[in-house]
Amino acid sequence: MPFPRLLAPLLLMLSMSVQAEEVSVAVAANFTAPMQKITTEFEKDTGHKVQLAFGATGKFYAQIRNGAPFQMLLSADDETPAKLEREGLTLAGSRFTYAVGSLVLWSAQPGYVDADGTVLRQGGFKKIALANPRLAPYGKAAMEVLAALGLADTLAPRFVQGENITQTFQFVSTGNAELGFVALSQVMQEGRIRTGSAWRVPDRLHTPIRQDAVILATGRDNAAATALARYLQGEKARAIIRAFGYQI
Repeated sequence: MPFPRLLAPLLLMLSMSVQAEEVSVAVAANFTAPMQKITTEFEKDTGHKVQLAFGATGKFYAQIRNGAPFQMLLSADDETPAKLEREGLTLAGSRFTYAVGSLVLWSAQPGYVDADGTVLRQGGFKKIALANPRLAPYGKAAMEVLAALGLADTLAPRFVQGENITQTFQFVSTGNAELGFVALSQVMQEGRIRTGSAWRVPDRLHTPIRQDAVILATGRDNAAATALARYLQGEKARAIIRAFGYQI
């Protein structure tokens, strides 16, 4: 009898729709592309829905402190989630590192940035872009690199600061700055720099960019938040994360 065979998948779909929830997630700007891809797969695999907001980690911290209705934070550092945890604004035990970021000096012009970053010392440019180091961990890392190279003071008059790493990338991609420090994930596709030229900054020149995620106190009883945290630590999401140049 065909009816029971048709009924089983229908009941499964109804069960998923009843149990499905929606989670609002604040996501560090550098993780925009991978998170969009992960979200598509997550919604398809679980039936849950995700609302994404992208921006600077520092701004998200202030918004969360002021009651913004996020249930989860994917930070660009490990300090902000730990701070929120100490302040009692997270679900205890939910914090984990979802990615370790890489910094690159990038230009939209092919051949402009050499493989060793010596263009920084040659100084034949008018503007260099970086994210605001007070708000964006990638901007903080960029300042650490320049300090390690002894160039922070020399190049300071040429800085163009983006509010976050997305705006910083836009400054460089549109030619408002000849080069700038951006996240590797913004310029990598299928394991290679997709356009322009870049120097992948050695990890030894800056503090590791450990990016932590945490379920916020407002997401304590949200099944979608719990499922997304688990999904981000699964191999399917990790494969996407690695494809964008992050370490796990």
